[in-house]
Order: sequence, then structure tokens, then C-alpha cells
Amino acid sequence: MRLGVTGISRRYPRFLHPVGGPVSLLARPLRAAVCTVLVLSGCVTAGPAAAGDSGCAQGRALRYVVTFDRGTTEAAARSEIDGACGATTVFYPQIAVAVATSGDPGFGGRIGLDRAFSAQAERLAAQRVTEVKPQPSRPELPATDPAKVPAADLSEQQWDMRMIGADRSHGASEGSRDVVVGVLDSGIDPDHPELSDAVDRDDSAGCLTGAPDRSPSAWAPTTSVHGTHVAGIIAAAGDGRGVTGVAPGVRVASVKVIDDRGYADPEAAVCGLMWAAARHMRVTNSSFFVNPWSLSCIRGHDRGVVHEVLARAVEYSTSAGTLNVAAATNEAVDLTPSARSGARGASSGCEALPAGLRDVVAVSAVGADRVKAGYSSYGLGVIDVTAPGGETGDCVLSAVPGGYAPLCGTSMAAPHVTGVLALLASAAPEARPRQLRRTLEAEALPMPCPADYDLTGDGLQDAYCAGYEGYNGFYGHGMVQVPARAAVPDGRPDQAR
Repeated sequence: MRLGVTGISRRYPRFLHPVGGPVSLLARPLRAAVCTVLVLSGCVTAGPAAAGDSGCAQGRALRYVVTFDRGTTEAAARSEIDGACGATTVFYPQIAVAVATSGDPGFGGRIGLDRAFSAQAERLAAQRVTEVKPQPSRPELPATDPAKVPAADLSEQQWDMRMIGADRSHGASEGSRDVVVGVLDSGIDPDHPELSDAVDRDDSAGCLTGAPDRSPSAWAPTTSVHGTHVAGIIAAAGDGRGVTGVAPGVRVASVKVIDDRGYADPEAAVCGLMWAAARHMRVTNSSFFVNPWSLSCIRGHDRGVVHEVLARAVEYSTSAGTLNVAAATNEAVDLTPSARSGARGASSGCEALPAGLRDVVAVSAVGADRVKAGYSSYGLGVIDVTAPGGETGDCVLSAVPGGYAPLCGTSMAAPHVTGVLALLASAAPEARPRQLRRTLEAEALPMPCPADYDLTGDGLQDAYCAGYEGYNGFYGHGMVQVPARAAVPDGRPDQAR
């Protein structure tokens, strides 16, 4: 699904893409497979469909997400999918959502267009209408040679860590290895010296098919540096070489949900969220938004399916003890809060998924001047906190396969928040998502709306900030901060927010 824009330094020119390109990452250019262990994955895989069933057309096999009434059994779901000329890839009984494939163009209609959606079919239809040629595949990333990764200390260039107080905490509060953070992204380079000790291979999985695949080839990065960069902001080693992450003592799991063309389809995102919950990850980071239509500013029945499956997955993972952090997107739009699962969404407005969902910690981005970055989306009731994302000339430095590079975007802002939550979770092993969230918000540095938000100097406001100093649409509760003492206060038994 088309997400925002990705970018990287001139050292990696092949990763630059124009605005609106098929890039599922929320970084900004400098210029502006199978369930192998059911008890662990929490999903049920089914056998192949009868491709030769009478009355089923045979064409290009496409993936679909399909919703069922809660309480639907796996057998009943598979039977309905089979009857509609499809094959069940995986069924998540906790949320009654299936991933299916079908080569019959009528599959969605048979199931019901209000219940089944295919991002692949949506992209193919768009190509036919606009005569846009499919994007060529990107070149493979070279393997990282740890001996060739520069060893110089780059901490002086990490203005972002100083902004949130992470530099003061390093050495005193680095986080616990018992805390695993799920990085739902394009894959983490497990050989990078900043991350080789942090990557949790057992908890890593590829989710591109909609079902978790634990083989290393399924979760390692292939064409994108994005996931490694995000992971570095969270947990790069504090060894005096290169960069240091917010929580260098925690572990990160590579949960690959973004494919080689930059798409994060809803089935992949659902798989990633369900896998993180099944593996008891305390926090996850989603620096992407799921949507094949760029940002969805008008809802339709197909968008309703995408909203429903993601809302169910987020709500379930939160109830299971996993708190999800998401980037607000680089679309520079005023976002609309998303409804809970089972509720009709707004008929108008711009909805970013998963960031707009109530149980998600949504993060906007600021530049080195502490002002909302021009690209960052915003919205009262959506943005929870803000963090450094960078602007032209002052992007966020982090690890990439083979070395280090700066990137700008809400993709970079979100993992700063994820890292702080990982520190809080380390200090409070029993804390539930709601308690972690309350502490995060209470520790944030309040930031008032700008008196004049005219970034272009044309005399017009580039965006309007609603709210007050303690809570507003640009910065939420304020700038995320690493607490001097990362502790979560005791409270009543937590429930999902």
C-alpha cells in the first residue's frame, strides 16, 4: 500500500523517490509464510484451495483480507472462502480475519465487497485506468561487512538525542534485554555492528504474505535501508562507535511488513501486529501507513475493510499487552481520529492507519528548531506526542546497511517515542500499555501552538494548530522526553485505552 515518501542521503541515491511514489515508508527526502508454530503465532493455516473447482475462473492469483463475524470458526471461514473460489492462507481466530488468495476476479464480489479487499487488485485497477507502468524492482542491498562499517564516534551529530534527553540517560538507563520491540518495517540488517547484538532472531518474522514466516530470508532487508535506520534510532549499541539509540539495552525484532516496492498491505500489517502480540512484545513501531490510495481523505466500502481489519488487530494486540507506536505520515494534512472496530468511520476527513486508531500512540515530527516539520501530518485528537524527525539539512542520523546516513520524516520521529517506551517498559516489567502511555504523556515537555506558522514566508499560515499548550494538534502532549528515572507509577489494573 502506498505510504508516504522515503529518502536518504546522497550516498544512497537509488533510494530517492518522488512525492506520491509507491514508497511505504514515512521518511522524507532531504529536499522537502506460513504459520510454522500455531501455538506461538496465534493463527491457523489452511490447505490449498481446489483450483480446479467447477465454476471458478482462473487468472492471476491475488491476496485478499476478509472479515468475518467475531466468533466465526476457522472451519467456517475456510468453507466460505473455498466456496467463493479462494484459498485460505491464514486465519486469525482472535479477530476473525482471514488472508486468502484467489485467481477468480469474482472472489471479492462473492464474499462481499464490504468484507473483502485486495490491495493488489486495487493497484492493478489503477494501472489500467491511468496506464501507469509497474514500478521496476529496486536493486538488492549489498551484504554488510562489519569490518568496513566506520568506527568513528558520531554522537555529536545526534542532535535528536539531545533534544529528548537521551544523551543524559545513556550509561544510566539503557533498557533491559528482557524487553523486545517489534520493528514493523522493511527488515533489519542483523549484521550491522550497531544492531547485531540487539536483533532477536527468534522473534523476527516476515509477514508479506499475511502469515508469519520465521526464516531469516523472510525478515531480512533486501532493497530498503528504512527498517535498519528505524531500528538504529531505537536500539543502536552504546559502545562509543557510530551512533547510539534511545534504548541501547533492549532487543529489536525484525517484523517485515513492507515489500521490495515499498508497499505495506493490510494483510502484512495485520500479520505483524498479531505476531507481535503472540510473541509478547512490549512495544511495536509502525513507521508507515497502510493505504493504496495515498492518504484516505474520503472513505468508501473498501477503505472500511482496511480500517476494520487494522482496528481489530490493534485492539487485540493492545489487550494482549503490546503498545503500538505509529508515524503520523508525511502528507502534511489535518488527520481525523479513526473509529474503533465495528463502528462506522467518518464519511469525510483524512484517516491515517494505523496512526489514527485510538489505541495507537501517534507521533508528529519536528525539526531541529522544535517546530512542526512542514511535511508532518497533525490533528487534534490524533497526535499524542511529537519527536525529532528533521528537516532539510538537519535530518536524523542512524544506522543503514553498510554504515550510517541521515533521513528525515515522521518515520524517524516515531522510533524516538518507541525507544522511550522501551525504557519505561524495562523499568516496569508488569506495566500494561495504558500505564506506559500515561507515563509517556505525563513526562512529555508541553509545547504551545506556534504563534505564526508561515514556513514559506508568503504571509499565509501553512497549517492551523488547534488546542492549547498542554495538548494540541501539532504536538499532542508535547515533546517526548527520556525521564531522569524511567519508572511507571503504580495504578489500578490496566485496561486497553
